[in-house]
Amino acid sequence: MMEQYIEIKATNPDSLLFYRMGDFYELFFDDAVEASRALGITLTKRGKHLGDDIPMCGVPVHAADDYLQKLIARGFRVAVCEQIEDPAEARKRGAKSVVKRDVVRLVTPGTITEERLLDPSEANYLMTLGRIKGSGQGQFALAWIDISTGTFRVSETDPSRLLADILRVDPRELIVADPVFHDPELRPVFDAIGRSVSPQPPSLFDSATAENRIQRYFDVSTLDGFGQFSRAELAAISGAIAYVEKTQIAERPPLMRPERESEGSSLFIDPATRANLELLRTLSGNRDGSLLKAIDRTVTGGGARLLAERLTSPLTDPIAIAERLDSVSYFLSRQSLADQMREALKGVPDMPRALSRLAVGRGSPRDLGALARGLEVAGEITQRFHSEELPVELASVLEYLDKLPADFAMHLERALADELPLLKRDGGFVRAQYNDELDEMRALRDHSRRIIAGLQADYMEMTGVKSLKIKHNNVLGYFIEVTANNASTMTGTDEAKGKFIHRQTIANAMRFTTTELAELETKIANAAERALSIELRIFDALTNETVANADAIRAGAAALAALDVSVSLAALAEEQGYCRPLVDNSLAFEIVAGRHPVVEQSLRRQAANPFVANDCNLSPQGPGKGAIWLLTGPNMGGKSTFLRQNALIAILAQMGSFVPAGSAHIGVVDRLFSRVGASDDLARGRSTFMVEMVETAAILNQASDHSLVILDEIGRGTATFDGLSIAWAAVEYLHEKNQCRAIFATHFHEMTALSEKLERLSNVTMRVKEWDGDVVFLHEVAKGAADRSYGVQVARLAGLPEAVVNRARDVLHQLEAEETSGKADKLIDDLPLFSVEVKRQPPKQVQGKDSALFAAISAINPDELSPRDALEALYRLKGLATTATS
Repeated sequence: MMEQYIEIKATNPDSLLFYRMGDFYELFFDDAVEASRALGITLTKRGKHLGDDIPMCGVPVHAADDYLQKLIARGFRVAVCEQIEDPAEARKRGAKSVVKRDVVRLVTPGTITEERLLDPSEANYLMTLGRIKGSGQGQFALAWIDISTGTFRVSETDPSRLLADILRVDPRELIVADPVFHDPELRPVFDAIGRSVSPQPPSLFDSATAENRIQRYFDVSTLDGFGQFSRAELAAISGAIAYVEKTQIAERPPLMRPERESEGSSLFIDPATRANLELLRTLSGNRDGSLLKAIDRTVTGGGARLLAERLTSPLTDPIAIAERLDSVSYFLSRQSLADQMREALKGVPDMPRALSRLAVGRGSPRDLGALARGLEVAGEITQRFHSEELPVELASVLEYLDKLPADFAMHLERALADELPLLKRDGGFVRAQYNDELDEMRALRDHSRRIIAGLQADYMEMTGVKSLKIKHNNVLGYFIEVTANNASTMTGTDEAKGKFIHRQTIANAMRFTTTELAELETKIANAAERALSIELRIFDALTNETVANADAIRAGAAALAALDVSVSLAALAEEQGYCRPLVDNSLAFEIVAGRHPVVEQSLRRQAANPFVANDCNLSPQGPGKGAIWLLTGPNMGGKSTFLRQNALIAILAQMGSFVPAGSAHIGVVDRLFSRVGASDDLARGRSTFMVEMVETAAILNQASDHSLVILDEIGRGTATFDGLSIAWAAVEYLHEKNQCRAIFATHFHEMTALSEKLERLSNVTMRVKEWDGDVVFLHEVAKGAADRSYGVQVARLAGLPEAVVNRARDVLHQLEAEETSGKADKLIDDLPLFSVEVKRQPPKQVQGKDSALFAAISAINPDELSPRDALEALYRLKGLATTATS
């Protein structure tokens, strides 16, 4: 057996091998050590290999999904090795013969389909990177698939946007060819992605054989109907298909034909911006606090996944955006219909994932039930829509729902029982009266006594022998028994002799059988097994019919997801008071009474002060390009919130959602850049300032006049004059070279003078009020410039020691008063360190060693004091202290 294990493991060196032994999956050697550590299970041993104990651990087959989930989450890949022959067949080869086993599936983060291993609200993408050297533009391409839903897309990319395009899709697994993985120029990209990158043999990505591989998988003779793909795209598509074939072994998931995404069809969001804006997750990795969490009102898994996809890939086509907004407006104006749709959609199961599990042989009767229920709800929704005049997107939804296979839905309804088991091997999932043979087997299995009694009554009537009995024992099985006096009735005529076959004569009785009774006995004995066999045959037939209707089911499920998103965004707009944005091809960016969607909801949950709305107008003032706002103001004044909310409003508008504002007019943003917050990258030897400069460089090198740039505190990580110089030059470059719409927040108040030089730049500030030495943050944006940053007041609010705050205030006043170049040196001479604290020191006689108080304290031995003595000593010391300070 260990020889077999070692042989199979040698062909799967990069995976943990789940080796099936009875009711357990066992792991041996290093696999066992790693798995026991990752899963927290006991490490044992079994036998020896080369003189050493063989480490071993195992997991029960029935609980394997739970353990797989933990291993996949930790980045492991698992090879599932099953028995592929009956143990009885192995015994025929000899008593010590080993049952044949082989790997039936490789489980990797990007290829899982099990319901328990998948988050219903998140896509589970496997991505491949294709590269063709020397092909000039378009030498890189990405293909990504979700095996659990069949989604298959491909797009060209280039090195400058490769990481951004990968993070936009957010794959669970990225497959690249070995030479690409070891390319030093791409190392920063793969380092940023982490252990989800998996190098594979270059043969998977061979563009010369790519077309043949794709044709074989989709069973077509030409790719002409798929569209035109570059060599890099074909390589990426081929790599994805080859990896699916490698991991799924004999199964073929029903993937959609690859759909090409053209460059520029979606809003480009660079990696730093995507992280800073916390679209799907916060910087700490949590879903709570993200924009997606704030806007998600979907009620189906497919709708939740589509909402996340739209949020990460906003559109750049105003017509397509308007179609989505029309759908939201439609439901917003028809609240009763929207409520009905929302209630109906709650009953829609995850049809695409149920379909995929069935197609790869991992489905269950409940997956068929999910399809039946989904098709039923789709029919109900279709009926409600037919009397309505619909906008373009919803009309398309109705068109796909109309194409759902109604005959198949009725077939499922007839075939499936009301209560379905989790596993098909449990049986009982086929409805009564669907299959006559199955009904007969079930009747034999469940009502064998009643059937025997009925046959006995027939024989009694036929022979006239009232004492005739049908009995059973372990030797003869079922038999007919009559008394010796009635035996002649069973043998007296040729007809009787032909019917009743003598089996046994005993004292005072004779036993007979009939062909009918013998056949009935065989049926009863095999009824349960036969019933399950019939049900499994029906299951396979229904599965095949499901796969035959896969395209229509997937299209219908996608339509239901789009419907869910539209209804949910309408519910969000109604609940939060969002407005419909105007999105066009202009350079406008005018937000009236804009709010931050996440912060606003957080304040409302905390029953805190309401969110303060602010306007933002970066539209061209007359002919020309968009404006730049130079935003100054104190820390804690709300600058970062204001910056982010305008970026988020642009994203929401272009994904097709209403936005948190009184009104919004947005010219399509082609690229969004946000440089907000501070972080380092020590693993790559980058300080906080270096990271800031790298991200700023990416913005200045890529932003166009249709871009939106959000910059916060550029230059703060270095010396004051260095930082001011960099920030100053960056603003000038944005104004003259990039000519984009931008908000630039800074504490360098000297930069406000730029408004006199740069015609498109305006000064705005966060308003504050001072009251009795304290600062009150109004969180309002107004025209003008701040004269200071109120950092000392914020430090006091943060809880710095009073001595530090007072000293900082004194230093600040002196620095503001001094005009000489040597102001720092002068401070050292003029101000004693922590002078405020020095003035508050107690009188010297209290501290001196010759004082009575000091003598009394020295005379106390705490270890020898009782509680009463300690109290009396305390009163004495207090009296001495009062005397010394009076």
